[in-house]
Amino acid sequence: MQTTNHILMIRPVDFKFNRQTAVNNKFQQASEQNGVQELALREFDNFAELLRSNGVDVTVINDTLDPETPDSIFPNNWISFHENGEVFLYPMFSENRRLERRKDIIEQLADKFNIEMVTDLSEYENQEIFLEGTGSMVLDREHKLAYACLSLRTDEQVLADWCRLSGYTPVTFKADDQDGFPIYHTNVMMCLGDHFAVICLESIQNYQERELVMQYLIHTGKEIIEISISQMNHFAGNMLQVKNKNGEGLLVMSEQAYSSLTEIQIFLLEKYCRMVHSSLDTIEKNGGGSARCMLAEIHLKKK
Repeated sequence: MQTTNHILMIRPVDFKFNRQTAVNNKFQQASEQNGVQELALREFDNFAELLRSNGVDVTVINDTLDPETPDSIFPNNWISFHENGEVFLYPMFSENRRLERRKDIIEQLADKFNIEMVTDLSEYENQEIFLEGTGSMVLDREHKLAYACLSLRTDEQVLADWCRLSGYTPVTFKADDQDGFPIYHTNVMMCLGDHFAVICLESIQNYQERELVMQYLIHTGKEIIEISISQMNHFAGNMLQVKNKNGEGLLVMSEQAYSSLTEIQIFLLEKYCRMVHSSLDTIEKNGGGSARCMLAEIHLKKK
């Protein structure tokens, strides 16, 4: 199934602007504001409570002060969980993000969910090539397709290896921002739901690649809801569809993302699921990621 009721979130203890990731994440903005950790923690707690109040099963695990991991709030980049009980660990571009991979997190989840196998791809870091989980890949779990815009953080060789191991088919393309700079993660320009796709098609400048992506989406029954580059810059592509304990579809996003949508886009999306949004301004500005980046979907079977 495309969506799940179970989500992993990592509660930050030292969230801040990460200079290592800022070299190719143009969504980050160096901030002079005071109390970034405290503001981010408030946003995190409010967001997690919003999800729980809407019937989503959220597992929150606290980050640690040592080692220093300012981006631990974005766990979907280093780990993914799959229906067959497999867990994948991913090679990360930034050295301080590699420290986010914690065995104890997997052990805690194993108390609640069935984990059959852990596949670790982090050795690719020795070759300086990377694949940052479901940031680099937007997965169509039903049709086993992995959409990926190639960048320094999304290497075609690692993607091909992951697809070989997982049984997915890669759908690769290049996507650029308004300045022609490669978009660092696919999940900021694209979101897949059960029956829809939110996507910034204008960022895919190659006509053939754009047509290829559109054809895959159409042939798999997704209604294409297009967003602009300006809306993408407000994290309108960084959404995630989940379901609550009653099986209701929820589309989760930030307040900034929701505010950027037009009435027509909201109407189209509300045909498929109820929209849930929370203020994440501090996290978005300093971290360069939004709601979807904070949510690692757990597709494992419960014990």
